[in-house]
Amino acid sequence: MTDLTAIKQAVTNAWQQFHQAPGGANADYIPFLANIPSDLAAVAVVTAQGDIISSGDADYRFAIESISKVCTLALALEDIGPQAVQDQIGADPTGLPFNSVMALELHNDKPLSPLVNAGAIATVSAVTAKSADERWQRILTMQRRLGSENIALSDELNQSEQTTNFHNRGISWLLYAAQNLYCDPMEACDVYTRQCSTLLTTKELATMGATLAGHGKNPVTGEQVLNPAHTPFILAEMTMEGLYGRSGDWAYTVGLPGKSGVGGGILAVVPGVMGIAAFSPPLDDDGNSVRGQKMVASVAAALGYNLYR
Repeated sequence: MTDLTAIKQAVTNAWQQFHQAPGGANADYIPFLANIPSDLAAVAVVTAQGDIISSGDADYRFAIESISKVCTLALALEDIGPQAVQDQIGADPTGLPFNSVMALELHNDKPLSPLVNAGAIATVSAVTAKSADERWQRILTMQRRLGSENIALSDELNQSEQTTNFHNRGISWLLYAAQNLYCDPMEACDVYTRQCSTLLTTKELATMGATLAGHGKNPVTGEQVLNPAHTPFILAEMTMEGLYGRSGDWAYTVGLPGKSGVGGGILAVVPGVMGIAAFSPPLDDDGNSVRGQKMVASVAAALGYNLYR
């Protein structure tokens, strides 16, 4: 039985201790993100039974950014299955930054991981769809089913990203040239950019984590969103590449599958138990929320959750 009193204490303590922690800076290569107030901070837990506990700015809507890669990976697993995802995209960390072109060059233009930009664009292209709009709507629907029906595209953020995504356009053409992209390259890049441009709350992010923790069943809506057999593959990918260059350090110190986004979100999953999420805009050099990492790690440690302990 989940001890709600202990969870509330852990969440409160994590926010009080770290919501003003120094260090980091907002992502500035996307103008929308540069202007988000840097003092915002929140932490939330959603249990596999649907209990919601939070502290701080947990209802503030922020950019999902790269955490969206987890949702699209989940959809691709439903569409084409785990073996095809591994064969077509890969299941290994690149050892290089999330937007690295060098990683493609070193691995014969295979993206290796669905959680780096190249792999995420390839994953978008692998989703079953007859048009760009159908591809986008299916991805948005998956985000909503995993988290909340209130997750929606920000036109302002999408415009900010679409006008600065030249690097990802180049990656898309490289994938296409190597036959590692499965739809029109500019369609894949456009839809990928849109999927990163939705807004959600820390509570909704924690609900996504709880859905993964609960073998694909959203504990708030009661819907079985994913094939339960697919969730271990998602958690494995999160463990290997979820926090980019800090993924190994995160596994070593926190011991939970995680995923970050440059919008300031951090997600961790305790399989069978809960999702833990945090949000604060200032990022470290690898693109992970400085305060978010501290808050999630604090909650996990206080409750004694570490897969390797």
